[in-house]
Amino acid sequence: MGARKRIKADQRKEAQKTLSIAKLRNVPTSPRKMRLVVDMIRGKEVNLALDILKFSTKEASRRVEKLVLSAVANWKEKNEKIRLEDANLYIKEAYVDGGRILKRLRPAPKGMANRILKRSNHVTIQVDSRIQNETNKEEK
Repeated sequence: MGARKRIKADQRKEAQKTLSIAKLRNVPTSPRKMRLVVDMIRGKEVNLALDILKFSTKEASRRVEKLVLSAVANWKEKNEKIRLEDANLYIKEAYVDGGRILKRLRPAPKGMANRILKRSNHVTIQVDSRIQNETNKEEK
């Protein structure tokens, strides 16, 4: 590995250490259904997002709610000196990627078979503090 690549890789690793991310992998729900839920909370404050997820009728919202709580716990672990109430946390990034697809066969008329695709997904949520972002901007 060249020097420039190593420096860039080190910078990426350092930036990754400060982020608080929670990932949920191989969720047996289609990505399309999960994106509906994730789109509702993207960019919102954490308390508002948790309220939205709690009162949503979608089945996927229960899993996303636990994932948001996990991301908040990860943030709290990295920032022990800042109180959670004062941090003004919000959901910085939230996205859903497609996971593995299980292929199954279903009998069809005339001795044929239809393929059934059972989709899964990967959900990633990143939580950040608005207060830290403002102080970082003032320092620069």
